[in-house]
Amino acid sequence: MTREKPFLYVDASGRYRVFVPAVRRDAAGTSWANGPVAGSSMSLDEFFVARPTDSAQSINNALARGVNVLFTPGIYQLDRTIKVKRPGTVVLGIGLPTLVPNNGIVAMEVADVTGVKLAGLMIDAGPVNSPVLLEVGKRNAHKSDPNDPTSLQDVFFRIGGGTLGKATTSLVVNSDRVLLDNIWAWRADHGNGVGWTDNTADTGVIINGDDVTAYGLFVEHYQKTQLIWNGENGKTIFFQNELPYDPPNQAAWMNNGVNGYPAYKVADHVQTHEAWGLGSYCFFNVDPSIHAARGFETPVTAGVKSHSLLTVSLGGVGTIDHVINDTGAAAQGVETIPVNIVSYP
Repeated sequence: MTREKPFLYVDASGRYRVFVPAVRRDAAGTSWANGPVAGSSMSLDEFFVARPTDSAQSINNALARGVNVLFTPGIYQLDRTIKVKRPGTVVLGIGLPTLVPNNGIVAMEVADVTGVKLAGLMIDAGPVNSPVLLEVGKRNAHKSDPNDPTSLQDVFFRIGGGTLGKATTSLVVNSDRVLLDNIWAWRADHGNGVGWTDNTADTGVIINGDDVTAYGLFVEHYQKTQLIWNGENGKTIFFQNELPYDPPNQAAWMNNGVNGYPAYKVADHVQTHEAWGLGSYCFFNVDPSIHAARGFETPVTAGVKSHSLLTVSLGGVGTIDHVINDTGAAAQGVETIPVNIVSYP
């Protein structure tokens, strides 16, 4: 199941509108090759056109009135959480508008409702630690509709890099049947406000909902497990990761007596999960003697399957001992040769 993201366009009469493509099932190739794309067109009158000078309260007031939101380019300093509560709401950004949560708040919360579309947004952590930057649904609500999933597309997270930022987790998905399409969660390894004790961030993405599908996940440099998948029947098509560059030493990067943290962790209780095209890289430039015990960690059960995995040590600066669980040779050595696993188990 896929859905392309909403987009702004100009109709034949010269008026701005937003097109919302429909869900596709069992489809291959582009949606536009054989005629008009299925979906619905919305007048811009149905949107609150937000500018960086608008307060979070004014944006919430618009959402509460049942209006969608179009974020124009700029940096939005938030003094309160943006709350998306109505089924089918479209929140679309153009020009990569950036939301900055201040005073340790959550930047955006989406209720456990059907058919919300979030697209084209950056969330940049503020200087006071936020527990989460974006939360979709509440735990154990299970109110989603298999025919009208919530989708997140081209949604990016940054912890430091522009300015100092802190957040325990960037994205938490509690709702079922969410579509994730091109998600980049980055704890900065360069730029401003960067350091092991400065831009602190434990985990990039946590998936608690069932039947969540991800197309293109990029999760980089977090200080503990990069991605944790707790929900059943999850699917990932392409995952890219770099482990944190900057642990000061091995003692500072230990996981209950195990060297380091995995890039992708499927929880021990999960019975069904499948992933294709997973890569994790290490470059421990502060202390090249550091080891990560494994790149990927999954329960060993027939319903949990992984395909086309690799680990790489970039220039031999650090070591990943195994690709998945205790399978696969060590990624090490200055030749930067990937260690591949075709299928596991």
